[in-house]
Amino acid sequence: MTEILNPERILHVEDLQDSRLDEYLRLSEAHLRMRTDVENGLYIAESTKVVQRAINAGHVPRSFLLAEKHLGQLTEEFNRFPTAPIFIGDDRQLEDLVGFHLHRGAMAAMNRPEPLDLDKVLENSSRIAILEKIADHTNVRCSKISGVPKALAEPKRSRIAVFENIQDHTNLGAAFRSAAAIGVDAVLITPQCVDPLYRRAVRVSMGTVFQVPWARVEAWPEGIEQLQDAGFIVAGMTLAEGSITLDELVAEDHQKLALVFGNEGRGLSAETEATVDRCVTIPMMGGVDSLNVATSAAVALYATR
Repeated sequence: MTEILNPERILHVEDLQDSRLDEYLRLSEAHLRMRTDVENGLYIAESTKVVQRAINAGHVPRSFLLAEKHLGQLTEEFNRFPTAPIFIGDDRQLEDLVGFHLHRGAMAAMNRPEPLDLDKVLENSSRIAILEKIADHTNVRCSKISGVPKALAEPKRSRIAVFENIQDHTNLGAAFRSAAAIGVDAVLITPQCVDPLYRRAVRVSMGTVFQVPWARVEAWPEGIEQLQDAGFIVAGMTLAEGSITLDELVAEDHQKLALVFGNEGRGLSAETEATVDRCVTIPMMGGVDSLNVATSAAVALYATR
C-alpha cells in the first residue's frame, strides 16, 4: 500500500532569503559552489532519477526541492526520510532560487559521503580508470558494483581508470558513465581534477558516480608507483611519438591494467608520460588528431575490458 505523504512536511517556497533554502541558492555559480559544497559536506543531486540513485546508493538527503507537479515521483524516497523537509514552488520561483530552469523537475541536497581510501579501492578493485586534471564535472559514488555475473569475475582481471587534472565537469560525468557501463572496477582522480560530486558531473553521469568506487590520489604522479606496487601495468593515453597503439596494448592482455587519461587541453603531463609503463595512442582517420577525453575513455576502456 502506498503511504500518504504528510502535508505538514511540504513547505512552499515564498521567501528566497529563507535560510533553510541556502543550500539551493545560486547553484549556477560554479566557482562558489565547488568550494562551499565541499566545505559544507554536501552535494546536489539533480533530477528525480539521480535523486533516486543517490538514495539507493545509501546516501542521505538533507532536504528536497521540486515543482509541485513532481511530488508523486518521489513519494517512496520522501517516506524513507520522514524528517527531511520538502520544499516546493512554481517554475519561476525555483528558477529564481537556483539560478537556472529546473527542467528535470527535482533536486535534493545530500550529505556528502566520506571519501574512499586509495589503498582500500586498490585492494577491492578488479578493473579501474584514472582521470588526470579533468575540470568538467559532467565527464565523472562510491558504492560497490553489484550484479556482476560470475563469469566476468573469474579469472579476476582488474581495470582502473585514472583521470588526470580534468577541468570540465561534463567530461568527468560522461567518463564515469562510460566506466560504469563498461564495468570498470574503480576510478581514480588526481589532486587537480574537478569534483565528481559537483552537480553537473553527477547529472551528466546519470548517478553512475554513485555506482563506481572512486578515490582521489593525494600525490600525483607519485601515485603511479603505488599502482605499480599493487601489480598494475599503468598505461597513459597520449598522442606522443613512439607510443604503441591501443590494439597493441590489448594484445598484451594484462591481468591488471590502469589507464590514465589526461587534461582536456594539454593531455597527460610530461611527468606522467615519463613515469607510466606504456604510452598508448588510439589510431584515428579522416584528419582527426584527438578525441574528447570522455570519448577516449569509452573507447580505451571497452577495448581493454
